[in-house]
Amino acid sequence: MRETTTRTAWTTATIAEIDRPDGRLTRLRLDVADRQQALPGQHYVVRLRAPDGYTAQRSYSIASDPADPLVELMVERMPDGEVSGHLHDVAEVGDVLEVRGPLGGWFTWSGETTAVAIGGGSGIVPIVSMLRYAARTGRADRLRVVAVGRTLDELPYAEELLAAGAFVALTRENLGSRVAAPPYPEEVRDLVDLPTPAEAAYVCGSVGFASFATRVLGEAGMRASAIRVEQFGATG
Repeated sequence: MRETTTRTAWTTATIAEIDRPDGRLTRLRLDVADRQQALPGQHYVVRLRAPDGYTAQRSYSIASDPADPLVELMVERMPDGEVSGHLHDVAEVGDVLEVRGPLGGWFTWSGETTAVAIGGGSGIVPIVSMLRYAARTGRADRLRVVAVGRTLDELPYAEELLAAGAFVALTRENLGSRVAAPPYPEEVRDLVDLPTPAEAAYVCGSVGFASFATRVLGEAGMRASAIRVEQFGATG
């Protein structure tokens, strides 16, 4: 995720909960010291420090509602990833991490505008934060979510997304009567137009996915200036 310049200082976070739903994802629930209020769509930087002083850091989107007493991150294990590998293979409840955040002011949704949000794979994580915030604040009608994954098992928060009414498009398996395929422009157009035209759009995913989703939104009638994009490496 893109890191935005900020005065936010480094602090510590204790792992309060950790689970690994599959061989690829790790869900962390952190108790952050001196925690600052976040906005849906922001992220934290997690930094690891070796005994010899070597450090490695990585940015991870926040999945939790800002009102959640803990900060929730969903970390995808990356090939040869120093930080994600440690969090997936080594980290335990009670471990203390160095963190900085919340960061990012561009890719945030305050609930004041009607928006369409499209996430691909682990790019759905910041959109889950938006979805949880919308549900708590009574703004669910202002956020229309498109979640894209290869299979339901590989899509983070799949059951929560379906329960919340998100449109889920799977590319490697059928879902109900929908044949496996990326979302079509006409499917996205229904969300852009109804019941009230969307004023903004959010896209999060890999570079290739972000390009695809931006094009589909344009074909569905969304102005390019209204689309905000967060993208990460191709394996993200």
